[in-house]
Amino acid sequence: MREVEVVGVRVEMPTNQPLVLLRETDGGRYLPIWIGAVEASAIAYAQQGTATTRPPTHELMQHVIEALGDELAEVRIIDVRDGVFFASLIFASGAEVEARPSDSIALALRSGARIVCTEDVLDEAGIESTTDEDEEVEKFREFLDDVQPEDFEG
Repeated sequence: MREVEVVGVRVEMPTNQPLVLLRETDGGRYLPIWIGAVEASAIAYAQQGTATTRPPTHELMQHVIEALGDELAEVRIIDVRDGVFFASLIFASGAEVEARPSDSIALALRSGARIVCTEDVLDEAGIESTTDEDEEVEKFREFLDDVQPEDFEG
C-alpha cells in the first residue's frame, strides 16, 4: 500500500465532471478519481474546514462512528475496474466496510485517517508527475485557495 494525500477537487472540462486528485506522499504519481458533484462539495468543505449549521452526511457518519466507540483508522483505495474505483474503510475495531472512494475520502478528511492505495491501482490508473504537471498542480492549489464548495453544485 502507498500513502496518498488529497490535492483537491476540480471540474474536468469539457465534460464538466468533478474529480478528486490524489498524490503519492513519497512518489511521483497522481491519481485522478471522477466523482459526483455532491461528493466534490463534501470533500471541498472538509478540506477548507467549512462549518455548517447542521452536519452534512459525511460529518454525521463521523459522529455516528464516534458515538459507537470506534474510529476510522484508514481508507484503502483497493481496486479499479472499467474506470470504477473501489475502496474500503478500515476501523480501529478491525471492522472493514466497502465504500465508494469519494465517500471514503470525505470521511478520512473529517477524521484525520490516512488514505492508502494499492500499488496495482496506482500502476493502472496513476499518472507519473513531470515538471509541467507539478507546475499545473501548483496552479491547481492556487485555484483551490479561491474555490468555494458551492462552485460544485449543479
